[in-house]
Amino acid sequence: MTEDFESLVVRAVRTQQGEGIDVYAFFLFGSDLTRIADISRIHRDERELKGFQRKEIRSHVRSIVEFLDSGPVLFPNAITLALSPEIRFEPSRGPKPNGLAEVGVSGTLTIPFRTEGDRAAWIVDGQQRSLALAKAKNSRFPVPVIGFVSRDLQIHREQFILVNKVKALDVRLINELLPEVGSLLPKDLAVNRLPSELCNLLNRQPKSPFYKLIKRASDTGDESSVVSDTALIAAIKQNLRPPLGALSQYKHLPETANPDAMYETLTLYWSAVRDTFPHAWGKSPSESRLMHSAGIKAMGSLMDQVMLRADSSEDPDAEVREALQRLEPYCAWTEGAWENLGLAWNDIQGTPQHISKLADHLIQLDRKLSRPSR
Repeated sequence: MTEDFESLVVRAVRTQQGEGIDVYAFFLFGSDLTRIADISRIHRDERELKGFQRKEIRSHVRSIVEFLDSGPVLFPNAITLALSPEIRFEPSRGPKPNGLAEVGVSGTLTIPFRTEGDRAAWIVDGQQRSLALAKAKNSRFPVPVIGFVSRDLQIHREQFILVNKVKALDVRLINELLPEVGSLLPKDLAVNRLPSELCNLLNRQPKSPFYKLIKRASDTGDESSVVSDTALIAAIKQNLRPPLGALSQYKHLPETANPDAMYETLTLYWSAVRDTFPHAWGKSPSESRLMHSAGIKAMGSLMDQVMLRADSSEDPDAEVREALQRLEPYCAWTEGAWENLGLAWNDIQGTPQHISKLADHLIQLDRKLSRPSR
């Protein structure tokens, strides 16, 4: 790749799609993306809709920058550009290897440098990544680019919609894959890796109260799996939050965390839950709100308070079981109604409002019942 004062020259491969539309594949330095391409922000003037790109999402851009700056990283995600017909392509000369698949023609692509608002390319997909690459410490990070030649804003919009209408990866699939990934990850994914691994252990270990009860993305339809892994992972993430999270004492830096101790603590608490509410354990969420995402998250919140007392007692297991036994008469997991909540057992839903109300009710009730009688 070379550049002068007026243009950027890169090695590229050209092919055609659609009705004779030239499409190019090439690499350039990340810092050059915003020098050759404009971001067409969506807005309206007095007559019509302009552009198509959403606003910059600063938190997303910041997360990508942190990942790019974290060390040697693999970042092969291609940016899609619409290219002005002003670009120039010169095919390479020379002999062709025997058996060459003539899918594209190699050569050099010249893209002129222009001032912002008048550039010879427009970012169709990857604006957040492009902004992050421009801010990353390594300005010469090589980035794959796919570019198609068109000035037609309608085509730009069509491609933008087609690229972004594809359903995002299922969060459950991402969570299950995370423990298998050994490389550096962006912070927003890395924080889920440990909870997901603990979720795996709880589902696989025969001594776990959740043994084969957790629904994971890799399940093939086992009807015995009734607990949402997303709900349990959310509960474990809360248990990991310092300073009062039940698992936070075992988590310092990622490399010094003690997942074995975390697993044992989770097993102790949730085994007591299972034994205290045997009639509600292992049933489908429609039959038991304890197995519902609302019940899992609310009981996960209660875990922090109960384990704080249990950890300072001579017999943590007994302390947890006694606390739950005190609560048992007031719980309506499979029938009846929740006193003070004004909700029948099956009215509890997995909304933030219901989860918060149920968790607060259980926590307040536990505080009241755990006070020594006078």
